[in-house]
Amino acid sequence: MRKFLGWAAAIGVIGAAGVILFAFWDLDWRWRPHTITKHQQEIAQILAQAGWVSPRLTGPTLYMVSFRACPDCIRFERESLPKLQAASVDTRVIMVALRDRNGQARSTPAERATVAELWINRSWKLFQQWSQGAPEAWTAAGLAPADGDAARMAVVEASRSLTERLAPLLQDNGIRFAYPTLVWWTKDGRMRGCACESAKSYRYVEQELGA
Repeated sequence: MRKFLGWAAAIGVIGAAGVILFAFWDLDWRWRPHTITKHQQEIAQILAQAGWVSPRLTGPTLYMVSFRACPDCIRFERESLPKLQAASVDTRVIMVALRDRNGQARSTPAERATVAELWINRSWKLFQQWSQGAPEAWTAAGLAPADGDAARMAVVEASRSLTERLAPLLQDNGIRFAYPTLVWWTKDGRMRGCACESAKSYRYVEQELGA
């Protein structure tokens, strides 16, 4: 009987420890960014050569890979970008037009036109105008269409291939590519990143960048 009670107590302790560890993981650890130690140069080069737009601030650099109708991206733009920019973080936004899947279009002509324009002319003002309203209401008025223009569609394809090139490199660092995916450098020179789909991850990004 004593042996049985001893085993039961041990199982109870292990079970309680498991519950506590899961709680820490669910509430904290799973949302923390990862240090990027593999493929640093290649990742940095892919991001730097993309058609990013930014307010050209003088502080640390943060790259954000996004698409316009992404609800998690919109939330990050509204909740965290202003804090980061107030801390002089150079928020470099890389907009992509999602590739079609199973014959279904996942971007609109207006979206493709705007992505091409952002990548070519790098206008932060245009990005701000695009992000202020509802995604479905945007008509890309005054912008050259990408559809039917081989050069501009090549730029749209470049935005798509960027995500396909980044995904396996980030996966090697424990980051599952999603939207928005963020990559930045801390003051001590570490390259950090996260697939920040959850608002629970924002505070870590802000803390590391001094916002």
